[in-house]
Amino acid sequence: MCGFVGIVNLKNNLDSKKNSLISMNNTLKKRGPDECGYHTEENILLAHRRLSVIDPEGGKQPMTYKYNGNTYIIAYNGQIYNTKELQEDLKQNNIELETHSDTEILLKSYVLHKENLINKLNGIFAFAIWNQKEKELFIARDHFGVKPLFYTIFNDYFIFASEVKAILKFPGIQPILDKQGISEMFGIGPAHTNGTTSFKNINELSPAYYAIYNESGFHKKRYWKLKSKIHTDNLAKTCDKVLYLLEDSIKNQLVSDVPLCTFLSGGLDSSIITMYASDYYREHNLPTLNTYSVDYIDNDKNFQKTDFQPNSDNYYIDLMSKKLNTEHHVVMLDTPELALNLEDAMIARDFPGMADVDSSLLLFCKNVKQEATVTLTGECADEIFGGYPWFFREDALNSGTFPWSIAIKERQELLNPEIGEKIDLKEYIDYRYNESLDDVEILDADSDETKEKRKISYLTLNWFMQTLLDRSDRMGMYNGFEIRVPFCDYRLAEYVWNIPWEIKALNGREKGLLRYIMKDKLPAEIVDRKKSPYPKTWNPSYLKTVKEMLTKIMNDKSAPINNLLNREYILKIIETDGKAFTRPWYGQLMTRSATFRIPLSGKYVA
Repeated sequence: MCGFVGIVNLKNNLDSKKNSLISMNNTLKKRGPDECGYHTEENILLAHRRLSVIDPEGGKQPMTYKYNGNTYIIAYNGQIYNTKELQEDLKQNNIELETHSDTEILLKSYVLHKENLINKLNGIFAFAIWNQKEKELFIARDHFGVKPLFYTIFNDYFIFASEVKAILKFPGIQPILDKQGISEMFGIGPAHTNGTTSFKNINELSPAYYAIYNESGFHKKRYWKLKSKIHTDNLAKTCDKVLYLLEDSIKNQLVSDVPLCTFLSGGLDSSIITMYASDYYREHNLPTLNTYSVDYIDNDKNFQKTDFQPNSDNYYIDLMSKKLNTEHHVVMLDTPELALNLEDAMIARDFPGMADVDSSLLLFCKNVKQEATVTLTGECADEIFGGYPWFFREDALNSGTFPWSIAIKERQELLNPEIGEKIDLKEYIDYRYNESLDDVEILDADSDETKEKRKISYLTLNWFMQTLLDRSDRMGMYNGFEIRVPFCDYRLAEYVWNIPWEIKALNGREKGLLRYIMKDKLPAEIVDRKKSPYPKTWNPSYLKTVKEMLTKIMNDKSAPINNLLNREYILKIIETDGKAFTRPWYGQLMTRSATFRIPLSGKYVA
């Protein structure tokens, strides 16, 4: 896992931009703390920051390959999981490999297949390949956008990078919030519309897209999407296929030349990942698997039972760790560091994010990084198998908007009234909501319930899951720490997408099919446990600290955020401990103190 930046100008020599390239690349040092590499020529500058995971000696980047009188150069961030198949393909075409790094395999496979390669890849990736002879750049991003890639066209320059902060280091590019950017940040945030950012003229290469930049311009193409088709497998065959795909995905992602672990919360999803990982370690005579969980000082004293979080994780973590014989570690966080790292979490994302849900993961990864470099998590199981409350609640299904983000009136009121008069957040949200639903393929053969659930599943996969994937990448890579998500294997998602809802929600349970498949593999207490979200602090001192931070910002009349927000409404929220904001900001994860996400981070937005 790494970060990279690039500058292309097909008309002018780029010698004068080499210092800019260095400055841009330095912003990605946290993504790639192990090595730094550059490739420069007349029309392209490439830079790379490396986090060594596979073949530390052989995977240096940017990597160059000369073939049939041409030269190709790659900058790459990610992990390809089907390298064995690609290796065999290269061998059959008499192309030799000098290393076992997936960077070399990816580069040489591209030379062999060009853009058709994209349909042969299974992994998480964002990469750029320069064709020197044709003066053509090829960029691509994985199926669900686990790995980021941003770009802009500025005068005659095509500029791309793993993070927006790198692009903003290019001379002349400014972080401008326009009408769409404000609508994204306040109406959609912390999610975002695929392909966009909150900054004017800075774009994201959407998941499952590739693009070519050459003398004829910039051309992008979607190479994959979820396709609806009739599911013909009976329950037994469905279970067998899900089990195979899941096991294959997990085992493919356990390959690493550096220390690897799993995150274990005691929930169904992380227990599944850890079970297969521990089995793999035993089968290959590897050392004891290390597992990690996060908790907060005094949470045992302050925990409050809710519909979303009916119990704490500790009992279930202990149960699974003992059963699987893992070496378990608990990372304990405290309120002051959680609040103090809100700014770092926002900087890691480049945009306002998920408040303490972000900063806690950032700190969690920072602590685990001291002993490991790679982890596997249960992220994405809820989106793919239907694990969220809104899949079952009529008020959410009939909300006519994104069910995890229904506080539209309150979001609008946050805006400075003068700005609010020019921006209708509901109109923008409705447009994005309906635009997304138009992309859903509904079959005549679908039952009424399956039709309804296809829509909510599509929204969840393309919006809510993307937000959590962004969070995992940014918070992990800010610490030079790689987070892998086996449930996000596109083959598994493709298959489960077409399973009728009546089977997917077997026995009327969220993730009912997944629970049924695991009933003989995991303890009943784990299989039957109600979904519990990412652990949060219940310490009242956190809310107190955040209020103090926000009050200080709002009392600074020179703070740019006071020009953007409704100061009176913010002060009211502070006075009522967040209760003036009547609905959660984002799903079950962001309530009360998390409502302050925009003001806290907004002071850093130009």
